[in-house]
Amino acid sequence: MGRVPRIVEIVRAVVAPLTRTRCFRHVAPVLLPRVERLVAAASGGRLQLSALLVPSLVLHSTGARSGELRDTELMYTPDGEGRAIVAGTSFARDRHPGWTYNLIAHPDAEITVRGRRMRVRATAIPEAERDAAWALIERQWPGYRGYERESGRVVRLFRLRPVR
Repeated sequence: MGRVPRIVEIVRAVVAPLTRTRCFRHVAPVLLPRVERLVAAASGGRLQLSALLVPSLVLHSTGARSGELRDTELMYTPDGEGRAIVAGTSFARDRHPGWTYNLIAHPDAEITVRGRRMRVRATAIPEAERDAAWALIERQWPGYRGYERESGRVVRLFRLRPVR
């Protein structure tokens, strides 16, 4: 992972504790996707609000039941080998987010990162690799695994590998 600018480190240190509050977990799932869509529309898809603090992508997956294209804004963590790790935290809700069901049913998907769209193949991170994956994620966003503890479920972790 590259060097993070000092201002981003400071903002993360201030914002991260707020994201673990009950109020944030209640409001964010409703408010943040709407704000992300507005920012994306205003910027022609070139900017993601969340990308100002953490690496972010738009996952373009196929609906598990509907078969329709679904777009989801997600934080990702680079794994150091050209792949992205995504976590189905869903703001500590007790149910897995819909996009995780989509990837289980249809692991071939696409992502958009910094305006560049690419094909990926999703694989669930096996139990033996979960702690290492969480360590990478928490190096980027301290306390993020707290969502798993608070949700009462095992958060689904996926590795997204670019496909040629």
